[in-house]
Formats: sequence, C-alpha cells, structure tokens
Amino acid sequence: MIRTFLRNKPWQLRQLSTTVNVTGVRGREVIDSRGNPTVEVDVTTSQGMFRASVPSGASTGIHEAVELRDGGSRYKGKGVLTACKNVNDIIGPALIGMNPADQKKIDDLMIHLDGTPNKSKLGANAVLGVSLAIAKAGAASKRIPLYQHFAELAGNSRLVLPVPSFNVINGGSHAGNALAFQEFMILPVGASSFTEAMVMGCETYATLKSVIKTKYGQDACNVGDEGGFAPSIGSNYEGVDLLMEAIKQAGYEKEIKIGMDVAASEFLTADGSYDLNFKNSDGARDILSGSKLGSLYEDLCAKYPIVSIEDPFDQDDWTHYTEFTKRVGTEVQVVGDDLLVTNTSRIKEAAEKKACNALLLKVNQIGSVTESIDAVALAKSHGWGVMTSHRSGETEDSYIADLAVGLCTGQIKTGAPCRSERLAKYNQLLRIEEELGSGAVYAGGASDFPE
Repeated sequence: MIRTFLRNKPWQLRQLSTTVNVTGVRGREVIDSRGNPTVEVDVTTSQGMFRASVPSGASTGIHEAVELRDGGSRYKGKGVLTACKNVNDIIGPALIGMNPADQKKIDDLMIHLDGTPNKSKLGANAVLGVSLAIAKAGAASKRIPLYQHFAELAGNSRLVLPVPSFNVINGGSHAGNALAFQEFMILPVGASSFTEAMVMGCETYATLKSVIKTKYGQDACNVGDEGGFAPSIGSNYEGVDLLMEAIKQAGYEKEIKIGMDVAASEFLTADGSYDLNFKNSDGARDILSGSKLGSLYEDLCAKYPIVSIEDPFDQDDWTHYTEFTKRVGTEVQVVGDDLLVTNTSRIKEAAEKKACNALLLKVNQIGSVTESIDAVALAKSHGWGVMTSHRSGETEDSYIADLAVGLCTGQIKTGAPCRSERLAKYNQLLRIEEELGSGAVYAGGASDFPE
C-alpha cells in the first residue's frame, strides 16, 4: 500500500541528499497560436530537462516590460532570435551550477544582467522563458508539483482552484466586427467545483454557438484568437444580450455571471475621449467622454449580472478610473490590466489613488516569476482580487494553471473552451483538482462573486 501511494504521489518524497544544479540552458524560436515567433527555453539539471515557452499579447500596454523582437523583414520583424541568443550567450552561462529551487536568487541575477528598468536589453521574453523553466526545474528538485512549488515560493499554505472566466464573444483588437469592447466573458461563480464550472462553461459555449448560428448564420460561428465567437454585431448591449440568451437556454441563470474586458486604451482619441466606433472605416464616430463612458458601464451593470470590468479606461486615465471605482467598486470588480501591467510601482500608485480593486496577472508584462509573485502579494495586501491571465498569442504550455492554484488568485481567464492552446490550461486545472481530491477548494461555490 505504501509503495502504491508513493508511486501515485511521487512528490511526497523530498530530495534529501544531492543538491540539484543547473547544467544547461537553451533558448530557441518556436511559433505561437497566432503564427508569430516566441521564445522557448530548456533548462537542464541532473534530473532531466524542463521546458517553458513565452506568450505574447495583441493589445499590449505601453508600460509593459519589453518584448524583444528582431525587426527587419524576417517574420515581418517579429523574429526572436536576438532574445534566444541572449538566453544562450548571456543568461545561460551565468546560471550554470545554480540551484533551480532558488527562484528569487536566479530571477534577481537575470534582472541584474539586464540592468534596465523594463528588460529592454535582454528582453522580457528571454528572461521570462528562463524564469518559468527554472520554476519547473525547481519544483522537480523538491519533488513536488509545480502548483505546490509556486505556493511555497509565495508563502501560501492554501491551494485554491480558480473561477474560470471564459472569453466567448470577441470584439476590439481580437475581432473584425464593429464591437468596441474586446471580450465578453462568462464566469460560473455558482459552481461547486472547477470540474462543474467547466461543465457549465462548455455547455453555455455550445448553446451560444447555436444562438449565434440561428441569428447570424454559420459564418458567424468562426472563432477568434482566443476561441470566442465574433458575430457581426456593433452594439455592446447586443453582445451581452447574446450571452444572456445562451445562459438562459443552458439553464445557468443563477450560477453564471458576466465579465467584460473593454481594453479601452485601444479606442482612446487624441483629445482624451473614447470612440466606440473606432473600427468603422467610413469616418462615422461615436465619441464619449470618460465620465459618459463610465455611465455606460453603470447602465450595463444595472441591466445585466456583470461582476467584473477590465480596463474600462485608458492605461493612464487615472482620473476616470478613480471616479468609476468610487461609484461601483463595492459591487463590481474593476480590473487593472494595461493600467497596472503586473508592476508593483503601478499597483502602489493605483492603490493610493483607489483607481481599481483587482489585478490582472500577466507574467510576461513584468518578465519573471518572482516579480509576478510580488505583484500578487501587493495586490492582495490591499484587499484586491486577482485574475490570472493568458495572452492572445499562446502556446501549449499550461504553467498559468499551476500559477493560479499556487498563488490562490481565485480567478483565471484563458479563453473560450476551444482551441488546444487554451484548453491546455483548463485541462491542467482539471488534473490538479483531481490530484488534490477531497482537499480541493473551488473559489466560487455558493458565493455570488469569486474572492
């Protein structure tokens, strides 16, 4: 019986003797889900090889750490051979002989090697690829799962399965329709487990496909970068109405709430207003001031069960963020993505100004595991929510599933339940919940909102 238990749960055995050291680091160029190059890194120790790959966003904030691209004509300037060379010639040699369990020590060394405030020398994509692969090697050196390793790095004693936020209708920079808002999401906060949340999400997604097909035809069922549908609609109200109809037909009106990622920086005008018709090529405009845009959100929240709004204003529009959060922050989660870029300096400023009440965690915005953990800790210290997030350009790497559980973020968004690079994360969460067994805790449960 003891042998069977240890065979099924090998992480219960800790390394007691030989210290594991890094023996090799190799970076290479691979292709992400949007057909663009990205960085993949292999870290080798005496225990084997550990691989990680780096995601890339489409709508990126100007305050994010630098994603180093080659320029020129190759891959239309998006090659990452320079970043890979930095991994192989600068970072890798410096890490030989180090213990992969020393995540902070290694991350700090890479930050020192870069020497810039935004990783513009080596590239955040180079540094992050190594940081993630080191985390996997570190977990193996301690003979524990990756999610447990993340928990220990963060000093967490609890492990929590997150509420999934499924991006099922696409607009903004992710779709060719006229919708200004970038993502319309469903959150199964009323599920009793992550497994049940997946059932609700998948059934509602399938129902939504039928609703869209009936209203707009088969062509409207094509999916975008993150697996969401992009029907030819121009009204943000119409987008939410589609979700409501699908949720009702699927039978989950009590269990599923709605979230939106507005990505408002994408439609900021030169004079600081917002153009909801920014994708229209005929010149017609739909201009709103920041205050009127906030009133639009309030109207949506009053009419629909919306519990989360991400990036409602431009990344530097502190005034309207603060004004809006003051009005709705007790009832609605106001999530800072481009506003915060997973950066502790931006989080501190937002907390001082009371500009939002939740952090969107994107590790490639800041460029290392340690800095990401610090950002989450700081956000939680202010009583904020945290939502772990993918990027529109993804790979098959599922590390954010482990990160969400280990850091107890309570929420995760990684696209629709469609496209393998998205499902890799959801499937890993299903495995983790199964692994934890009776000890698994889901962040939703009977509550109306994920905490």
